[in-house]
Amino acid sequence: MAISVFDLFKIGIGPSSSHTVGPMKAARTFVTGLVDTGLLDRVATVRAELYGSLALTGKGHGSDTAVILGLLGETPEDVDVDAVSGLLSEVRTTRRLALGGHREITFDPAEHVDFRRKESLPGHPNGMRFVAFDAEGAELRSRIYYSVGGGFVVDEEAAGADRIKPDDTPLPYPFATAAELLGLCRETGMSISAIMLANEQAFGRTRQQIHDELLEIWHVMRQCVRRGVTTEGTLPGGLKVPRRAHRLYRQLGGTCDATGLAKPDRTDLSDPMRGSDWITLYALAVNEENAAGGRVVTAPTNGAAGIVPAVLHYYTHFSDGANDDGVVRFLLTAGAIGILFKENASISGAEVGCQGEVGSASSMAAGGLAEALGATPAQVENAAEIAMEHNLGLTCDPIGGLVQVPCIERNALASVKAISATRIALRGDGSHFVSLDKVIKTMRDTGRDMHDKYKETSRGGLAVNVIEC
Repeated sequence: MAISVFDLFKIGIGPSSSHTVGPMKAARTFVTGLVDTGLLDRVATVRAELYGSLALTGKGHGSDTAVILGLLGETPEDVDVDAVSGLLSEVRTTRRLALGGHREITFDPAEHVDFRRKESLPGHPNGMRFVAFDAEGAELRSRIYYSVGGGFVVDEEAAGADRIKPDDTPLPYPFATAAELLGLCRETGMSISAIMLANEQAFGRTRQQIHDELLEIWHVMRQCVRRGVTTEGTLPGGLKVPRRAHRLYRQLGGTCDATGLAKPDRTDLSDPMRGSDWITLYALAVNEENAAGGRVVTAPTNGAAGIVPAVLHYYTHFSDGANDDGVVRFLLTAGAIGILFKENASISGAEVGCQGEVGSASSMAAGGLAEALGATPAQVENAAEIAMEHNLGLTCDPIGGLVQVPCIERNALASVKAISATRIALRGDGSHFVSLDKVIKTMRDTGRDMHDKYKETSRGGLAVNVIEC
């Protein structure tokens, strides 16, 4: 199975890759199916049924909003985030919807988006079913989809097999485990990022295209941080969580102008932990934007979207010799590690808890930073292992089903942890007791054993022990 780095780093919108991006893509796929089968012009209405975790926390994650946008034909990467509220308002007011942007149908969100809170579908906790009806109420087409984490969506057939659609693209350097990846590095003398670069070219992109598209991903991450630190107010949802990134940025002496964000003063030695405040800032800024439904990069999920950007900002602002080539090598290596988690465990909080989201992202960021700083492949693997090892067992317990508490701060802490893991690994020679493969297997096993109430259902942990005001 071939997975591209661009499958893991995708431009989309918040607040959730599995509960927002996935349902939007699934709804649009359903509409495309109606077009391809010649049924679109016969459709009078559509019903969307959300099951499992999508039903339990979908309201807080904007799953109903995502379904409407997808049925309208919008995509996560191209939808105008500033126009979303207007689109939704029109649908809710008129109770009409332009299916795929063309076919006008009757659609009342209160009636036609059905949260099946007490039901689940067999393939994955994030299941959904779309049904199209004609004017007489007869069923025209029905399809089941699963949002399996990180914005990946599979149909009913694929869910029982590989979770994501198999890609038979032949890779020059295929690997399924960290051990195999390290073996390729030893045999070829290539770095992990070089292995990934060669594999990425097999998907039809040139070296320059890969370089440019990864820098575009980095540009979107930087813009997300910029919006996060310049926007004040309260995050949407019943928790009334205030945005903190703007205030922290001012406290740190940051300003914004036409050239971008002010960089931290590396000569200020009055507080040796001041750099940690900047890392926290970057993560908070991204995840506040995500919680507000803004433009983010799934990395590898939206709930963990602040970690890779925060650590990349650390690299560019605090590392001597940082440059665009280092950013590209960082992202390629982080992508390689993300592939290992995706193939051998899960990046879905609904399936394995937050260890699959924040833990995987912390591991990816640690390995990517190590690569950018010139680590050996063994040191990169060590950094990724350390970061994941100390996120094992992390539950997914969002209060109110919102990607806000504890998710936003959790990204900040995991970013600092990723940098610490890298620094530990760089002080060693790459040899260590626990392998990354063993940690990934442990994460998968832990997720399997974890009670469902701790896996993005808002039925356990902080979600039930904190009284909402």
